[in-house]
Order: sequence, then C-alpha cells, then structure tokens
Amino acid sequence: MAVPQIDPEKLIQDIREHPDRARRRHGHTVSSTFHVSVPYGTRYANREEIPKFKILPEGAPADAVYQLLTDELDLDGKPNLNLASFVGTFMEDKAKSLMMENLNKNLADADEYPALMNIHARCVSIISHLWGVQDGETAIGSATTGSSEAIHLGGLAMKRRWQEKRQAEGKDTLKPNILMGANAQVALEKFARYFDVEARILPVTEKSEYRLDPELVRKNIDENTIGIFVILGSTYTGHYEPVQEISEILDEYEKETKIDIPIHVDAASGGFIAPFTEAGAGGSKWDFNLPRVKSINASGHKYGLVYPGVGWIIWRDEKYLPRHLVFQLHYLGGTEESYTLNFSRPGAHVIAQYYNFIHLGFNGYKAIMENCLANARILSKSLEATGWYICVSNIHRKKGEHNFKGVKAAVFGCDDETSADYNAGLPVVAFRFSDEFKKEFPNVKQVNVSHMLRARQYIIPNYPLPPNEQNTEILRVVVRESLSIDLLDRLICDIISVTQDMIDSAVKDGLVHQLDQASIEKELSLKASKLKDHVKHPMSSGVHRSVC
Repeated sequence: MAVPQIDPEKLIQDIREHPDRARRRHGHTVSSTFHVSVPYGTRYANREEIPKFKILPEGAPADAVYQLLTDELDLDGKPNLNLASFVGTFMEDKAKSLMMENLNKNLADADEYPALMNIHARCVSIISHLWGVQDGETAIGSATTGSSEAIHLGGLAMKRRWQEKRQAEGKDTLKPNILMGANAQVALEKFARYFDVEARILPVTEKSEYRLDPELVRKNIDENTIGIFVILGSTYTGHYEPVQEISEILDEYEKETKIDIPIHVDAASGGFIAPFTEAGAGGSKWDFNLPRVKSINASGHKYGLVYPGVGWIIWRDEKYLPRHLVFQLHYLGGTEESYTLNFSRPGAHVIAQYYNFIHLGFNGYKAIMENCLANARILSKSLEATGWYICVSNIHRKKGEHNFKGVKAAVFGCDDETSADYNAGLPVVAFRFSDEFKKEFPNVKQVNVSHMLRARQYIIPNYPLPPNEQNTEILRVVVRESLSIDLLDRLICDIISVTQDMIDSAVKDGLVHQLDQASIEKELSLKASKLKDHVKHPMSSGVHRSVC
C-alpha cells in the first residue's frame, strides 16, 4: 500500500486558515506598529509567520529578523563538530577582526585598494616559494573563491596550451582528454564537463591504495592528452598520489613520442600540509621541484587555516598562463589584469591568509600540522585497538607499512616521534567495520554509526569508496586544528559507546550469530572497556605524551 505524502507547508497553511482560528482572532488584529514586549517584539510574534519565499511589502524590525534567522540557523550542526569537512571552522580573534574590518573590500578593484593588492602579491610569492618555484622562473598566480575555481583555471590553461601547440603543428584540436583517478573530487570532473574535455577517469583499487595508478596512466595517455590531474590528498582516504612516479612515466613517454604532457597538482588540502610536515609528501617530490608540474592549487580555507572561501592557483612561470586567458581592464580607474573565472570576490580572506603566514610563520604552521597528524594517528590506533574497526587510511602505520596487522599492532608510539616515522598523507581517518565484527554482527549496519553520532552532534559521513571499490563503505573523520585533544578523547569514547549500544541492541534482538568458541562480542567488549580507561587519562597531557 502506498504511503500518503504530506506537504508540511500546505498542512501549516490549512491549519492557519481554519475557521476556528479566524474566529479566535476576530477583533484582535495585529497592527504593523505593534511593538510591545512580546517574543521578538513584532507582528510576527505568535500570530503570523514571516513569508519564506516571497519578499514582504513592508520590512520587519532588525532585531526581529535577526532573532528569526538565529532560531532557524540553530538547526544547523555545530561547525566544530563537523568532522566531515576539510574546511576550517576556527580563526583567531585578531584575524577575525581584520576580516570584519575589511569585508567591504573587493579583490577585483586593484586601483581602489592598492594595499590589498600588495598583500595579495605577497601571498602569491610566499605560496610559490613554499611550493618550490625555481630560480629564473617568475611564478604567477591568484586568489580564487576556492580550489574548484583554481582547478578549472589550471585545467583551462593546460587545454589552451595544448590547443596552441596542436594548431602550430597543423593538427586538429577536436578531442582533448585529461586523466584523473576515480577518487577525484567532483571539481575535477566538472572541469572536464564544463570545458569540453574527455575525462579519462581511471579506476582505483586497494592495491593502488585507492589513488591514481601510475601504470594506468601509462596505458591511457596519447597525443590528445592535455594533462594529468594528480591529487595531493584524496578526499576519500587522505592518501597522497605519487606525483613523482607519474612525472617519471611522462618523461619516458616524451622520450619515446616527443609528446610533452604536463601535470596539474590538486593540492587542495595537501598544499598546506606537505611543506610543513616532517613526512613531507613521503620523501618524493610533488611540487615545482618537478619540471613537469606546471601548476598547483590549494584551498586557503582548508589547511591554510582561513574561513571559507579562498583558494589559490599558482603557475610555476608566467609563460604557462596563455596570454589570451588574461584580460586587461581599464574602467576601474587604472589598467589591471584579470585571469580568474570570478571577478568580484572578497579581499578580507586574502588579508586573513597573510595574517596567518606572518603570525604563525613556518614553525607555527608546522606545529599545527604535526599536531593534526598526531591526533589522527591516536584516533586511528584507538579505533583499531577495539577490534571493531580497521582503518583504510594509513598515516598511523609506520613508513612503508600499508596493511592492517591486527589489534596488537595498535601501539601508541613514543614522545619524540613525528610524521616522518609514518606514511605521509592528510590527517584523515577513514575506517570501517572489521571483517571479524561483520561476521559476528552481520545485522549491525555501519551507516547507523554515522546516524547515532549525529544524534550526539558529530557529523561523520558514511559513504562508499570510488567505483570499482564501491562495495566497501567507510566512515571518515577529518582532523582539523580545532579537534583538540579533549574533544578527541570525547570522540573516541562516543564512537565506542554508540558501537557498544548497537551490539547490545543486536544481542537483545537475537541478531547475533552463535559461535562455538568464546564469544567475540565479549572479547571485543572487554577490549573496549580497557580502551575507555586508556583514553581518559594519558592523552590529557598532550598528543606526544602517549606511552611507548
């Protein structure tokens, strides 16, 4: 039987227009000048609802509108507990003050805001040096509204350079293609679709660590390949893709065919992590130290530690930005150049980015990124120590080790360890139910962990891995600066608690397989009990104070 569909807006409207309501209100109209001390102090107090989808003939008092919007926005999640997102939710008070003081400045108005443009130029210089710009090269770049715009600009420049070269050789420009892994963020696919480029999306596997497989790159490039999108930090699992290995494959291909294929590095998150951590990008090159890397993007509003939205696109030299993508503007009082997709965009975020660079310095950024990675390792090892979960991400495993080796391998490390002792990657914890757990509790659904944590105000997504591995679902926590050691302690306890609740419900409902050997449920519960005792105390003295 079909379930009847209810339109809540119509239901409310019918109740509002019911005759009984009209009779109760007869003789008690509400004047537009009604300002006695009732909730919100307006005619929208208890008797009328503000229209949501049409503008009012007359406005409402500012304090009333403020309260109405505040009430509705209270339904949003708490940004600090949004562990699904890479986007920053914390800035220091001085940085916030600078942003508020400069919210009205437009980055497109270079002639009106010369000091802002100078700060913008300094940011481009600082970032280009972080990413290894070479002597003799003149790096060029710009702030964008985020990494999506920056990726489109990097891809568009590769397409235009490919077209120019093909035209100079008298060849057609009808079938450009670009390569990326199936783990690519949607912005990379958008570039291909929006700018008429064939997207050759290569499957990722557990063997390739759920990232772009260099051997598949070798098999799928041709004379129409405008470039390769290589990701420094997969949004799925946090793995860095092997930029140097792919670069070497393209070097070999050029020697064989004379075809020069560039790389654009999507370093949306890793661009502000790899330069500051002991692990770097795993010991291999990834930036402008590789001649084949022509452009790099990053999100200032992720690990650049700025509020959304600001991104950055840098080309290693101005010759890699085709001149016909650069527009000269004369109508704002002077002559300026524009090569972004958006024109007007906020300047306050650029000021906040520069504030972070100057205030934190290299060592400040390094301390924050190492702390994020250390916290991610603690979370990863704690989850695996329960026996209920294993991690698909591997930044908590010693360098060179990539596979889960059992619960006993979850050793919490020493005081003096750094990210250099572990696999390089983003501070991301991607985890799933262990095979043993799924065998013992087949009716316990992993997605319900996400739902139950949401009831405790955490936002932790559960989603399938990219195509080809979509049968594996993972939960993912992004460890940002704002995930303090105390909050991490609470998070670990809550994950254990909701998992235990799900086990208890399954046992109560008789949904657990009965095995001959000692109950795995009891064994896992005992481990969880011990882990709860562990996480309540040692971490309070800091992430580097765990027992060896």
